[in-house]
Amino acid sequence: MTPSQEAVSAAIAAEHSAVYLYGIVEAFAAPTRRAEIAKYTAEHRAQRDALIGVLSAAGVQSPVAAAAYTPPEPVTDPVSAAKVAVVIEDDSAAAHRAVLSHGDGDGVRHLGTTGLGAAAVRAARWRVALGTSPVTAPFPGIRS
Repeated sequence: MTPSQEAVSAAIAAEHSAVYLYGIVEAFAAPTRRAEIAKYTAEHRAQRDALIGVLSAAGVQSPVAAAAYTPPEPVTDPVSAAKVAVVIEDDSAAAHRAVLSHGDGDGVRHLGTTGLGAAAVRAARWRVALGTSPVTAPFPGIRS
């Protein structure tokens, strides 16, 4: 696999995880957040499917989703659900930043840019909901 394909593959894995973990987030989130969570889950599915299309077009096997994913911390209430949602989005941003960095064509880099930007916005919205400051990272997708 090329570095670009490896980055796309890792982003697909991050999207599989995001879709699964948002199911857990939804189970514990405030009922007023359900529509927002459904929208975010759909965005992650669409991004995953677009990335799978990149690998399929290159004749490369995409990673399959795991049977289950463990949340980064226990989810027991709306606050812990929102905290996990922030981690989901930060992980997604990191994966898409790698696609942007290693992408070997404008279409692949565009997917990286789109995924990175969307994850950063979603993470900021969750941080606002949590009352965390700052709500944005200066360089989304870079782990500190």
